[in-house]
Amino acid sequence: MKFGIATFVDDDSIDPVSLARAIEERGFASLIVAEHSHIPVSRESPYPNGGDLPAWYYNTLDPFVTLAAAAAVTSTIDLVTGVALLIQRDPIHTAKEAASIDLISGGRFVLGVGAGWNLEEMRDHGTDPKTRGALLDESIEAVKALWTDEPAEYHGSYVNFDSSYCRPKPVRRPHPPIYVGGNSDATVKRVIRHEAGWISNPLPRTELANRIGQMRDGGADDVPLMMFGAPVKTDYWRAAEDLGFGQLGLFLPSVGKDESLRLLDEFAEQVRQYQS
Repeated sequence: MKFGIATFVDDDSIDPVSLARAIEERGFASLIVAEHSHIPVSRESPYPNGGDLPAWYYNTLDPFVTLAAAAAVTSTIDLVTGVALLIQRDPIHTAKEAASIDLISGGRFVLGVGAGWNLEEMRDHGTDPKTRGALLDESIEAVKALWTDEPAEYHGSYVNFDSSYCRPKPVRRPHPPIYVGGNSDATVKRVIRHEAGWISNPLPRTELANRIGQMRDGGADDVPLMMFGAPVKTDYWRAAEDLGFGQLGLFLPSVGKDESLRLLDEFAEQVRQYQS
């Protein structure tokens, strides 16, 4: 099992270049970054983890810009969106941005996508929360078409474009890995439908096992498993590894450079001890 770093890269935390270099220097496998375009002041949607929305949600950098900066100064780590809110993005632009990062990085981009939880945020993008699942499915299919077909076209109820050329194409073939985030029956169906991986939150072991069991019962026996925000607890790591997780993104709080580097040193030492 590999270990990466999952975080919200903010405008007052460690900068993407220093962060990416530090992650690679310490032997981690990936940088996994979250996305929120904006946080509406008036918000009905409760924070899924309960309580007040953490401060780092309010000032996240764009994940594709962040990962492009990271790509330019690294050579081994995977560059992962965890997750890109594809229902709030134009799929044509997203396909081009993702393929561009994959090209710059030499084939190290991984697309994690999700339907999101902040209803006010998605409404501001013109997305109807009631149909966001169908929109996400079509957007995933459209991005895959743009990555693999030349020319490409897609005709759905929510995403529609005629035969078009879209370059660059990704380095990794047939296309970069796609992971679907979420914890619902719809997520399970989406992972199976798109032959994707699952990028989970740090759920209790029983919930993780239940979802993985549903995927396997649905015919997806070898679903790639990744986690965003895993706690730095070796007992939890062992349980996740037993369930078949291939990679855990350890949660790095959005803090300044000095504190980030100190925490990364601690994480790296705990990983070394776990793997020894």
